[in-house]
Amino acid sequence: MRDQQPDQEGSPSGEPVEEAHLGLVAGIAAMATNFLGLFLSRIELAALELAEARSALFRMVLVGALGLLAMWFAIACGVMLIVALAWPFIGWGILLILAVLFLVGAIIAFQHLQRAIASGALGMPATMSELRKDRDVLL
Repeated sequence: MRDQQPDQEGSPSGEPVEEAHLGLVAGIAAMATNFLGLFLSRIELAALELAEARSALFRMVLVGALGLLAMWFAIACGVMLIVALAWPFIGWGILLILAVLFLVGAIIAFQHLQRAIASGALGMPATMSELRKDRDVLL
């Protein structure tokens, strides 16, 4: 009689060994399914934020290019006017003054762009925050 039922009494909780083994496999499968679902939701969030960042970058580049074009026309007209009006009084010195003014303007513009990039406007903050939370929970 003892040889016929060794499979039925093997678990400490009194469950048959096969049922305990199936419960463990089901638990591992459920955990793997949850991890896969978490991974897929993070990928979807990253894709959504990447699409938003891409469209924001496109708008920024387009508006920036149009602004630069308009600014170049305005600067060219203004420089020609200033040079024509100031040439009789200071000659070539007006070109040096304008060059220094444009250099200062360029430095200010590049610093502004550098601050905008450093602020993380294109860095997908929600995705990175969620990934940090996941890492902290898992590790």
